[in-house]
Amino acid sequence: METMLVDKQTKVSKLAFRFGALGIFGQLLGLALSIAMFEQFDGKGFNFLNHTLSELGSYGHFQYAVVLNGGLFFGGLCVVLSCLLSMQLTGSPWRLCFFICFGLSFLSLSAMGLFPVNVYHLHIIAIKYFFVCGCLSALFYGVYLLRTPASQPSFFTKVTAVMAFIMMGAFIVLPWFELELTEGNRAFYTEMLVDPLRPEIWWPAITQWAGLATFLLWSALVINSFSTENH
Repeated sequence: METMLVDKQTKVSKLAFRFGALGIFGQLLGLALSIAMFEQFDGKGFNFLNHTLSELGSYGHFQYAVVLNGGLFFGGLCVVLSCLLSMQLTGSPWRLCFFICFGLSFLSLSAMGLFPVNVYHLHIIAIKYFFVCGCLSALFYGVYLLRTPASQPSFFTKVTAVMAFIMMGAFIVLPWFELELTEGNRAFYTEMLVDPLRPEIWWPAITQWAGLATFLLWSALVINSFSTENH
């Protein structure tokens, strides 16, 4: 009976890892292809310093927007399914909280693909909760590691978790300091519409990409570390 239970847990763990890895790969592939094919009306390519993720998924502005939106949507759902499977294997309430927030962050990322910036109000809600839930998932991950000394991932995984928390948090809290980084110190997630007058170095774009990059890197590492831990 115990052997059957272990075998079942191993199968669930492998399935969770495969869905998680597939989801991250799908999102990165969609991002890479979209950035490579992006071209402005003046012939210039993509610029991480003043172009946003939302701009890549804007129908009517970018003819290959479906590539990014499809990658975000289906990739996000795969990671959500991975989280649901992983929740069956956890005995720690902090790990459970982590997987709930982690899954919600990817559900929000999936919603960003389902509701591109053309559907402005739903899109900015999805962006907001992606960054909020991403910060919470990194926070609960840290608490889980502190409360579970036996579970110690690689040093690089821990560092990327801290970086993801800082970068995603910056996207949310920087406007609170009234540094005039946006007009009227508006929240960064409301600044995703294409503005031809935006500066060459635009903080909503920079912090969005920094947060997304560190979060996806950490996500890939943490999915792998939990898979190794459960085997």
